[in-house]
Amino acid sequence: MTALSQPDADLTTIPVMRPWLGEEEVAAAAEAVASGWIAQGPRVRAFEEEFARRVGAAEAVAVSNCTTALHLALHLLGVGPGDEVVVPSFSFIATTNAARYVGARPVFADVDLATGNLTADTVAPVLTDRTRAVIVVHQAGVPADTRSLRDLLEPRGVAVVEDAACAIGSTVYGRPVGAGVDLAAFSFHPRKLVTTGEGGMLTTRSPEVATRARRLREHGMSVSAADRHARGSVTPEQYLEPGFNFRMTDVQAAIGRVQLTRIDAMVSRRRELASRYRELLADVPGLRLVADPPWGTTNYQSCWALLPPDLPVSRDDVLAQLAGAGISARRGIMAAHLEPACADLPRRELPATERLTADSLILPLYHQMTEPEQDRVVTALRAVVR
Repeated sequence: MTALSQPDADLTTIPVMRPWLGEEEVAAAAEAVASGWIAQGPRVRAFEEEFARRVGAAEAVAVSNCTTALHLALHLLGVGPGDEVVVPSFSFIATTNAARYVGARPVFADVDLATGNLTADTVAPVLTDRTRAVIVVHQAGVPADTRSLRDLLEPRGVAVVEDAACAIGSTVYGRPVGAGVDLAAFSFHPRKLVTTGEGGMLTTRSPEVATRARRLREHGMSVSAADRHARGSVTPEQYLEPGFNFRMTDVQAAIGRVQLTRIDAMVSRRRELASRYRELLADVPGLRLVADPPWGTTNYQSCWALLPPDLPVSRDDVLAQLAGAGISARRGIMAAHLEPACADLPRRELPATERLTADSLILPLYHQMTEPEQDRVVTALRAVVR
């Protein structure tokens, strides 16, 4: 495949992330526009089928973004007012907000310091008789130990929803993240490996759940607009239950179908670059880069590093100095429980979450990154940290 050349050859800042988009995506989007059908239609359905095959899911339902996929998952489970949903604070705030959207109360659990993910040990202390679901995030593409979590939760009748926003191309226990699970949500935001600009996917192993999800994403209609058009006859729709407007467009799906073909190459290259980061920074005392857990492999959607605990400058000082060297790094994952929007929720001790969110940063990593660019990042980081 041919990737587009950079628009500004004089650009010296190294970005933290750059989508891999080429002429194939341009042609696919143009073809969708030229077809005259740009709303949700046949390309969305084809994208769903191809995505399901890719992640080993029985069904995939395209939606407007990963946040709406999480919202829809909890709605499908019947979670509502009076229920509790356990979530990691160490995640983008959409994970917490999904529980609020259905009227449930988010309950924060701490994460493992090495992976940034929930574990059975961190979730068990916060379970109550009101816990209806746990949203398990595969943070930054690092797979969570979902087997141990299910062993804890399924006997209690607690549903597991996998927030796999960052995790396409990651594996857990030898299978793709999302394979064969009840409900998993994926993101196609530009910071993710596969992008459609915006967009998301909800996967499930239940055809019945998928059928209802497709109905709910389109206002609860008994027959979609695309199906009515394809039949070529008058087919009045009914609105069987209150629904949402969570649709994806055919233009987005056309881009997504091309992006799916790039996954193996993207994951392979990102893992090469992450390995090289690890080798080049191995002698920096106290600096730790994220790595594969024993039960799976990461796609390195983000390559985050935990700074030494005794560093005399703050993480934000490190970011500022990197920016001064023309390197666009980012702070690590946020801690939702520290945000004003969550001030009404009960506070509890989350030491690993607070350490990670205060002292981690995301290093530049993208498919087109060159070794000289990576060397610049390493040299600048060494100068700050040492």
